[in-house]
Amino acid sequence: MSTLPKIAWIGLGIMGSPMAENLIKAGYAVTGYTLEADKLERLAQAGGTAAGSIAEAVRDADIVITMVPASPQVEAIAYGPDGILDNAKSGALLIDMSSITPQTSIDLAKAAGDKGIRVLDAPVSGGEAGAVEAVLSIMVGGQQADFDAARPVLEALGKTIVLCGPHGSGQTVKAANQLIVAVNIQACAEAVVFLEKSGVDLAAALDVLGGGLAGSTVLARKTDNFKNRDFKPGFRIDLHHKDMGIVTDAARTVGAALPVGSLVASLVASLRAQGDGGLDHSALLRGVERLSGHTTES
Repeated sequence: MSTLPKIAWIGLGIMGSPMAENLIKAGYAVTGYTLEADKLERLAQAGGTAAGSIAEAVRDADIVITMVPASPQVEAIAYGPDGILDNAKSGALLIDMSSITPQTSIDLAKAAGDKGIRVLDAPVSGGEAGAVEAVLSIMVGGQQADFDAARPVLEALGKTIVLCGPHGSGQTVKAANQLIVAVNIQACAEAVVFLEKSGVDLAAALDVLGGGLAGSTVLARKTDNFKNRDFKPGFRIDLHHKDMGIVTDAARTVGAALPVGSLVASLVASLRAQGDGGLDHSALLRGVERLSGHTTES
């Protein structure tokens, strides 16, 4: 019988499904719960166990991992008689890998501690591809001992795993990450439109740009999206809009100016208002095209 900790996984979306499957491949027993029946079936086919409720999923788990869209969803699955805190066993470790506000993580850690449940906030960066390839960057907030206990599990999910400070610190670093990513995608999108309107071979231009100082993980990951206008969601505009709200609010709280970030947050919000919220965040290209007088297809 395996001596590895039993894992409950709550939230099997674009990121959560491949991440849970990577834990199964690493030898962990994973019991999962999500609202979509087809995602539960996918987990079962991968070798996991589908649960009928959060309570059922977490009851015998040593580690509970959550991966849901935003703070309201984290609060919905954590609190109340049917939630994680009332049904997980004392001594369990809750690792929340959602991207939420730092304060939500701090409040969750306090409430869980009152019930004998340890907590780490551990949001990730790397998108769907990073989740599938198990090369995510994982930024963690919490206690050193809990981080050490979680590390073997996190190593099955990512490559860069760093304890950034106390509870909420992982979320603060993730907010900074999302600021950098959004600004980078916007700059790439503007460059693409500029290059195409100038009559330059876009594929050749992006290839040489990627090899110089302008190169970035964002450019490498999103080049095909830009060239093919393929905006199938790996990370939706809706979610990046949420994240830009987190970083702008947090920056205001600590007195940090975000002149470029605030502008890009507005551009993300504009794209969402125009009906593109379900597209990949590389669809910021569509916003630049519209501003440049090019009519994009729906």
